[in-house]
Parts: sequence; C-alpha cells; structure tokens
Amino acid sequence: MATILVPLPDRDFDVTEVAVPWKVLTEAGHRVVFATEDGATPAADPLLLDGVIFGKLGARPDAIACYRELEADPAFRAPVAWRGLDPTAFDGLFLPGGHAAGMRQYLGSAELHALVAAFWRLDRPVGAICHGVLVLARAIDPETGRSVLHGRKTTCLPKYMERSAYLLTFWKLGRYYRTYPAYVEDEVTAALAVPADFVRGARTLTARGTRDDDGPAFAVEDGNYVSGRWPGDSWKVARLFAARLATAGASRAA
Repeated sequence: MATILVPLPDRDFDVTEVAVPWKVLTEAGHRVVFATEDGATPAADPLLLDGVIFGKLGARPDAIACYRELEADPAFRAPVAWRGLDPTAFDGLFLPGGHAAGMRQYLGSAELHALVAAFWRLDRPVGAICHGVLVLARAIDPETGRSVLHGRKTTCLPKYMERSAYLLTFWKLGRYYRTYPAYVEDEVTAALAVPADFVRGARTLTARGTRDDDGPAFAVEDGNYVSGRWPGDSWKVARLFAARLATAGASRAA
C-alpha cells in the first residue's frame, strides 16, 4: 500500500479531479492523505456540483457520486496541514486542478511550491491535472533555479479549452474560468525547456473518458510523471498514476 499526498485549497477545487483519483487510488488499496494550508476541511467548487450555468457544464454524475463518497472519508474531513510536512513520508503526490478564485490559495502558495519541489527531487510518482500542473510549473528546484518541469514533457489545460469556457460564460460569471490573466498553457509552456515539451492532445470540448472507456481521454507520461488536461482525463490519469505507484513499490521492495 502506498501513501499519496493530495494538497488542496480550502475551497473551489475541481470535483472530478479530486474525487475520481481518490476513488481509483483507494480501490487499489492505497492511502490518500489530504492536506490544506492549515488543516481546514476543504470544499469543492459548488457550481461544479449544481451546474455552472443553466444546470450545465458541471461535473458528471459518476464524478459527483464519487465526491459524495469522498465527503464521508475521515481523511478528507480532517486533512493535515501542508505546513511542515515531510515529503519523504509519501510514496506519491497528486495535484488536482480547479479554476474558481479559491484555487489561488493552493496554486500560488510559495510554501506548497517548496514542498512539491522537495518531493519531485525524490523521483517518486507525481500526477497532475489541469491547473494542478501550474503548481509544478511554479515549483522551483533550488539547485537549478528552474521549474521542476524544465526538461520534462507535460500537458495541462489547453488554451482553447480555457478560452472557450470563458467566452461561453463571461456574460454571467465574469472571470470565473480565468483564474489568472495568463492562460495556464502559456505559463506552463514558459516553464519548460522547449515549447515542444508541451503536448496538447487532440482537440475536444465535450468527449470525456469514463471508468470503463479511456478512448476520449488523454494523458502525457514522462518517467514517474503523469499529466492530464481537464476533468475528462481524470479516470485515465488516475489509473496511469496508480500503475506507477505499483511499479515504484515493486522496485523499492526488490
């Protein structure tokens, strides 16, 4: 059994990108440790549970069902504080995304960036989806002075997805889908060694992977690192991440 650290903001994380990986990892027998800045119980973006606009654009029913299960998990209800955590105590790190304003607590935390950079140097499995890749882009390796993603291949929320969601909803929700002035793709790409290390995947706005079908999903694998673009990739990314945990565990046991 592996122990996986999942840092979260106090509010506004993406329902699917947290609940689906939690479901996959716990079903595989792993222990998931949630961490918020000061140990507060986190809460998902409510619009993703009720429907972003006209009851649409929210999480799918399967993800909401996973989230309702997650809400009863003692580890979720009583997370640890990410301040002072020892990265060597964890076998894996998973970084979910989300786009609403509360995510900035997590995406912009220098303390969390330092913890993530320290974990990255252990060369243990890391998974990230959507805005979660921004945490890695902003995590600076103290030895190189560069992002930990420098020299690695990754995906993240593509600019066309972020722009489309914003243009569709700005009349009602303003900058709800624009977490920062810069697009996620632009900031992540700027942290890489070469722009070609960003892999966008096939264009889609609706087709999502499911528990039983990874066909529409997309992920980028680079060593122990797995990344995805959006909630529609969550099942696939979680399974690939779980596979890396199994491989890493077997290597350490050998």
